[in-house]
Amino acid sequence: MRVPLFSLRDVKKRWGYWSGEKREISLSRALVLDHSWDAVREVLLHEMAHQMAEEVLGAHHEPPHGPQFQLACHLLRADPKASGNYRPLDERIFRETSPASDKMLLRVKKLLALAESPDRHEADAAMAKAHELIAKYNIDQWKREEDRDLASVFLGQPALRHFPEDYSLTNLLLAFYFVGGIWVSAYVPTKGKMGRVLEISGTLPNIKLAHYVYDFVRQFIRSQWTTYNHDKGLNRHRQTDFALGIIEGFRLKLESTRAERKKNSNPFTLLKMEDPFLKKYFSYRYPHTAKVRAGNSLRDIKVIKDGRNVGKNLVVFKAIVDQGKTRGFMIGS
Repeated sequence: MRVPLFSLRDVKKRWGYWSGEKREISLSRALVLDHSWDAVREVLLHEMAHQMAEEVLGAHHEPPHGPQFQLACHLLRADPKASGNYRPLDERIFRETSPASDKMLLRVKKLLALAESPDRHEADAAMAKAHELIAKYNIDQWKREEDRDLASVFLGQPALRHFPEDYSLTNLLLAFYFVGGIWVSAYVPTKGKMGRVLEISGTLPNIKLAHYVYDFVRQFIRSQWTTYNHDKGLNRHRQTDFALGIIEGFRLKLESTRAERKKNSNPFTLLKMEDPFLKKYFSYRYPHTAKVRAGNSLRDIKVIKDGRNVGKNLVVFKAIVDQGKTRGFMIGS
């Protein structure tokens, strides 16, 4: 494929289109300015598939979404539906729910509201019950072996450098919140260079919950670090140590809760927490992946231990769905 011309246009009835005559991919100005980059990328890949079908696969006499276009979508991992009245990715994930998932999310929201209780045992019990409900919902979905609407979205902002706690929090999400994840290349506008960003994949309700937990834990770490470092004057390396400790402490708490449910013969903890449909989707989306080990640096064991003790008391609570332009859940006061 040769690089085409690109343009932004004030089109109203579609998000983008490919013009073979002009060799031009046009995107809606509103899409680019008002929606997230991963939503824009979804439409861009769709239009690139039209270009590939025409210029590479020879689909000159086929319908617009004919067999060669479908093949191009498969090769580019593009969504054949991402055109016309198709709602952008960020709107579909953070504004829409199915009746079943909406009911589940409502119950989880109520439990997380209870988790705001000043009574430590009541708060822990409410959060544990929320995790049990999430597990039951997912395992029931797996048992039915039905196709589900899976999607992939960016979590956080693209950056040239990510800190060790970013990777640690990512691993926690993958272990406990029924999403897949991978670090992908993404443009960093403020630096004018390519960086990386975390992309998570899963069902819409699981993406919402993982997104909320990610934001909640990050905000919790920031607030706790401000308090901890108030009169210490510690540097950025010690902030990483403290954050790693918090995430480790929270992980230990979740593992302890899971082990307790196993001891009580809870059926939802006896099965391997792995969605075969998500595994297949992830393998299709990223057939070639590699693990990269982060370099080790000197850690302050005391700061890590202090963070771990804080993390063991972390309770995720009070999920509030934001109705504004920012996507996902917001942490309410």
